[in-house]
Amino acid sequence: MDKSRPAVVVSSDAFGILPIKMVAPITEWKAHFRNNIWHVRVDPDQHNGLTKSGAIDALQLRTVDFSRFTERLGYLSAAKMEEVVAAIAVVIEYQ
Repeated sequence: MDKSRPAVVVSSDAFGILPIKMVAPITEWKAHFRNNIWHVRVDPDQHNGLTKSGAIDALQLRTVDFSRFTERLGYLSAAKMEEVVAAIAVVIEYQ
């Protein structure tokens, strides 16, 4: 519970009034995630700072206070963020 965990920030900087961000957590990739529409696979690359393959979990969105952020690992490509956005859209049944 008190561990540091990687996450992808999915909220806009336009809502800078409150010191919080909406994030999608990243968990270790498991083969059975392959058929889950809410898990987006992300593999380590030179930009994202990951050391092993992970799954961005669009079903576990949450807001996190800025004070909980410890470091920035990197960033996702625009194409990978589009996959995350599509997974969130499916989860919330947005058309």
